[in-house]
Amino acid sequence: MTKLQSYLPVYKEEVANLILTIQKTEFEIPITLEQQPDLNDITNFYQSNNGNFWIALVNNKVVGTIALLDIGNHQGALRKMFVDTNYRGKHFGIGKKLLDNLFEWAKEKQFKEILLGTTAKFLAAQRFYEKNGFIEIGKELLPVNFPVMSVDVKFYKFILE
Repeated sequence: MTKLQSYLPVYKEEVANLILTIQKTEFEIPITLEQQPDLNDITNFYQSNNGNFWIALVNNKVVGTIALLDIGNHQGALRKMFVDTNYRGKHFGIGKKLLDNLFEWAKEKQFKEILLGTTAKFLAAQRFYEKNGFIEIGKELLPVNFPVMSVDVKFYKFILE
């Protein structure tokens, strides 16, 4: 059974290992933990203002992550959405549960838009976002306060009602 919860520092190493494994092994993105300082300080980076960071646990093992960074003006940036390859797909529904949880939080906190950037390599993620109501937008349409990552080439927006 999958359990979703807000991030706690006790999961720091497990979260970093999951994300780095997917980035490096699966997608061959040459990125280090040092190049992602947010992962060394999740509590202060994501769990401030109206943002948060959630993990999905199966048998007390971290199998998924998602974060909402409060970028002001009732807008949030969806970041760090990763699901272990062994727990992907409709059978588990972990990605959908994480995203629905983020949407619910965002509505409670009165966000109006969720924005995200992704790499060209994350094709399944792009299909997932589109299936879940995100629309692709040009980089020029991002708000100035959106944190663009150097690897991001596609950008999406979801309007909360």
